[in-house]
Parts: sequence; structure tokens; C-alpha cells
Amino acid sequence: MDVNVQQIRGNWSLGYSLDKHALSSTPIGENEYGHMQFNTVRTPVGEALFQLKYRSNYSQIPVISNQMARSLTGRFGDVSFVIPMPPSKQRQRQPVVEIAKEFARIVGLPYYDNFLVKTVATSAMKDIALREDKVSALVNAFTLNDFLPNGRFNVLIIDDLFDTGSSLEAATQVLKSSQKIGHVYVATVTRKR
Repeated sequence: MDVNVQQIRGNWSLGYSLDKHALSSTPIGENEYGHMQFNTVRTPVGEALFQLKYRSNYSQIPVISNQMARSLTGRFGDVSFVIPMPPSKQRQRQPVVEIAKEFARIVGLPYYDNFLVKTVATSAMKDIALREDKVSALVNAFTLNDFLPNGRFNVLIIDDLFDTGSSLEAATQVLKSSQKIGHVYVATVTRKR
């Protein structure tokens, strides 16, 4: 799969995204329920993520995870362990959790899905106007389960889609509040821009 890796910036130490999510999205008219329909052309990795998240095509997990391992391994410093970005929507199988777990297995790193958890429901981020307010709302929604031994650890957060970065910035802020966390690295499957 061809990808166009790009650095993504935020309050984390270093971050990368594999590729844009979509190349174009053209309105094609309303469906029978009055909802606008779109003809969306996605990048190969964007299509793989779409199939996983919205069509429950779990065969895309190793495809995406292997691509992340090929394209992103070696770009970060010493990573101690991998965590998923806490999902915002409840699903029976969480795509971001599955991708992070498989990525960690491929690259041979420890994986913790309960280190950073979302313990409070938040309003939809699209309903909050200011970026600072989004980050603040999310910081208060995350809890850190610090079960690490003494020492300093570098963590890699895996997320599926990078949009404004407010959720990743909030997660990074919470992680950095622990004296045991050194660098926070970020890797996303796709990005909106």
C-alpha cells in the first residue's frame, strides 16, 4: 500500500500520520431520508480504515497495523510501550484498540489498553467552539491508571484519525502529568488535512 507519511504537530514529543483520509468528497444528492450522500475517494489506507470502522471488516486490522509498522518503526526514539487513544464511541470491537494491539505485537512492544482511559462522557467535540475548551473538556474526561514500576517510560499513542488534535493533546497532557512518563509519541492511521 502506498502512503504519504506526514509529521503531525502538537504538545507531544513527535507524531506522524500515514496518509490523508480522503482525497475528495463530492455531494451526489439526498437519499430517501433527506440525508446528503457523497461520492468519497479515499486514500488506500483511508479506505482500509473506513472498511474497518464502518463496515466491520476486521481483516483490515493486520493490513493497517503492518503498514504502520513498516512506515513508522524507527521514526520515534526509544518507545517503552504502546497504548490506544481511548475511543470516543462505544463499539463491540474497538478499531483503534485492535490496531494498537496488533501494531504492538508486530513490533514487539508491550501494549496496555487500560493505562489511559476515558471515564467521563463528553459532549460532541463539534459542538464545542474553542479548541482550548475542547482540550479542557477532554483532559477532565481521562484518567491515568499508573501501574508502572518506578522509572521513566516513553509511550506511543495510536489513534485512527487526526483532525484538530484536541483529543491527542488532552491525552498527552494527562500522560505528561505522571512523573513516570518521559516522551509521548503519537501515530495515527489517517489525517483530515
